[in-house]
Amino acid sequence: MFLKLARRNLSRHRFRSILAIVGIIIGVIAISSLGILGNSIKLSVTDSFGDIGNEIIVYPDYESGWSNLTKKEFNAIRKTTGVDVTIPVSQSSSQIQFGKDSTFTTVYGVDAIDMKALLELSSGQFQSGSRCVIGGVLADSFDLKHGDTVNLEGSSFKISGILKKQGMRFDISADRAIFITPKSYSSLYENEDYAMIIVKTQGVEEVEAVKERIEANLNKRKDRVMVFGMDMILESLDEFFGMLSKFLMGIGAISLIVAGVSILNVMLISTVERTKEIGVMRAIGSSRRDILILFILEATILGVIGGLIGGVLSFGGGYLVNIIILKKASYLFAPSSIVYIFIGVLFGVVTGVLGGLYPAWKASRMLPLTALKTE
Repeated sequence: MFLKLARRNLSRHRFRSILAIVGIIIGVIAISSLGILGNSIKLSVTDSFGDIGNEIIVYPDYESGWSNLTKKEFNAIRKTTGVDVTIPVSQSSSQIQFGKDSTFTTVYGVDAIDMKALLELSSGQFQSGSRCVIGGVLADSFDLKHGDTVNLEGSSFKISGILKKQGMRFDISADRAIFITPKSYSSLYENEDYAMIIVKTQGVEEVEAVKERIEANLNKRKDRVMVFGMDMILESLDEFFGMLSKFLMGIGAISLIVAGVSILNVMLISTVERTKEIGVMRAIGSSRRDILILFILEATILGVIGGLIGGVLSFGGGYLVNIIILKKASYLFAPSSIVYIFIGVLFGVVTGVLGGLYPAWKASRMLPLTALKTE
């Protein structure tokens, strides 16, 4: 009976009810779409760094006066329990020349086998002998192709391969770099030490334990190395983008607040217009609780209709923001993204209920005699 009465009362002022529902729909779309956007950005970034989550980077402790890592330390790290792959990396900065052009860039001395564990080629093959590999951005900037020759520290190297563009990394900055063999590197720079040692464990869950073993082994007497786990970055990224999603949802929630005020206004006007009707209901035996339930039910119906329609349309909103910002919509269908649609619908329903609480309470407190006398 209450449901029939609530539907009848809302249909009597259909245009006003539709406006209130539209406000809820807009709010739900805003909060869900922005939540999906934040989550999609998070998934995109974590996917980019997901393949290095099991990496540990060992640097010399610069604050203690160390500038390089030696083969002795490399062998100690390689023998550490839990280490799967150990990659020594030599690094320097030099000017390279190709034809009439030249630029300063980072030079890495890395073995070809180790390169395969770290990076992917766009074309060609990995370095060997007097051949080198260059980053994708460097190749594009100067129109370099495999087979071209570059001059480095007075020596010529033929480009054997070009790397895929890597974007931001926390181990090797490959996009604008040149990679040569460790033998060529030590010959050019007369240095066989390493700037860093990249360690890969068999799984992300082993990173912390391996970090502790390396530190305990190499920093027994002095702080010789700094050990940096990539899992810490992933955790920080996860926390940051979780906060970003909440912030974006907070922005979307502003429109829901406006919708809540709209429902409050609709219900207050309805209360004034139906004062005499409320008096009649009270006179024929309806309790204050009955009046309260009726008005809250009307507000809930507005919230449920607006929330459900907004939830359906949020798929479209989520799709648009993913295509516009990320250029793809695959993250829209991730469970963690779909959750935001349900959150948006829930917020829409709650907004409807909260918007109707005060008008419902006000209607239930009317005295029957006073209400009947109202013109």
